[in-house]
Amino acid sequence: MTTPHGSTPCPSACGQLIRWATTAAGRRQAINANPDPAGNLGAYTDGTGRLRVRVLTAERPTLEGAEWQAMPHHATCTRPAPRRAPSRPRERQGVRPAPWRGWTR
Repeated sequence: MTTPHGSTPCPSACGQLIRWATTAAGRRQAINANPDPAGNLGAYTDGTGRLRVRVLTAERPTLEGAEWQAMPHHATCTRPAPRRAPSRPRERQGVRPAPWRGWTR
């Protein structure tokens, strides 16, 4: 089997080939490089050569045009990257005094 154009190995070292696509919201999403009939994404290459994906929803459940069915890589990754701890606000160390503005008479 040949490797799809633009595929790279998974950054979390699971060994699978992935492709980076752009969602409708403009965010990057890793998808498996090979088509998957069990996937819930429709992937296609737009006119500028960028790989785009959309979710197959109840309103648009079938593939359209030149789309191929893809699986999000996060759903099949065997070694997902560890999640970062949620950020919490820093504790206040003290109150910063207001800048001196001189006497106001």
